Amino acid sequence: MQYGANTFIWASPFTTPDHLPLLEKVRSMGFELLEIAVEAPELVDVTALKAGLEAAGLAAIVCGAFGPERNLSSADAVVRQNAVDYLQWCIDCAAALGAPPARWPLVTGPMYSAVGKPRLATEAERRLEWQRAVDGLREMSAYAAERGVRLAFEPLNRFETDMVNVVSQGLALIEAVDSPHLGLHLDTFHMHLEEKDSGAAIREAGQRLFHFHACENDRGVPGSGQVRWQGVAAALKEVGYDGAVVIESFTPQVASIARAVCIWREIAPSQDAIAQDGLAFLRALLDGEARDETRKKKE
Repeated sequence: MQYGANTFIWASPFTTPDHLPLLEKVRSMGFELLEIAVEAPELVDVTALKAGLEAAGLAAIVCGAFGPERNLSSADAVVRQNAVDYLQWCIDCAAALGAPPARWPLVTGPMYSAVGKPRLATEAERRLEWQRAVDGLREMSAYAAERGVRLAFEPLNRFETDMVNVVSQGLALIEAVDSPHLGLHLDTFHMHLEEKDSGAAIREAGQRLFHFHACENDRGVPGSGQVRWQGVAAALKEVGYDGAVVIESFTPQVASIARAVCIWREIAPSQDAIAQDGLAFLRALLDGEARDETRKKKE
């Protein structure tokens, strides 16, 4: 596995003029990759970013930000086109930055819709929205395939979307799109709220699990809350997941994101503690189990 940190821990929006020093910081903490949350493509110089990543010895994953004007399943054709244009930029960016070790270049996030859409829609409205999501993801998957990129969409909790909350819904969407370049991006924060059993959900995702966020139930330091980490670790091992494990969190220090995700209090000692302490926990949890298994085989 490769361990990564999302730029949302420290900054919003991420910009190459201001945040390139973050790359060396993340590498010095022991991470192998940086998940770059791109809220404003116009603020990201891909050439400069690629050079910075190479200098720091980091791989990268592109994380999309999907607000109301980037809604692939919107009834408004202009909004859908905005989402297409944005996703194409993200795919091109991922292709330019290259792949994490032993993986494909990857674009992640809840790209099927817009975040912040909890409402009770009619069945007719839901069917139309679902079909627009299928059509849009099919187009984007084909675009990604031509560029050697994979897409991983993220089920969100019920307070953030009404479309895809659990793995079973995600698999249904993948089946409808029918592209090997489309998979799931699972996040323990959202699974803790929506799934009956996070380990069972990971097993259900199986080989369609393309990306993984290791986040605590309160978005604090992984390992400090109620997530059933032993079950998560066992399930990741069982499905043979060898991709990125990324810490994503939000703190009041990044005010714009704190407002968006309703962080009203301190949830960790510091931004750096979320990353450093979380990484130490995840390495002990996941790498420690792998070392124990190797030792047992030798015995």
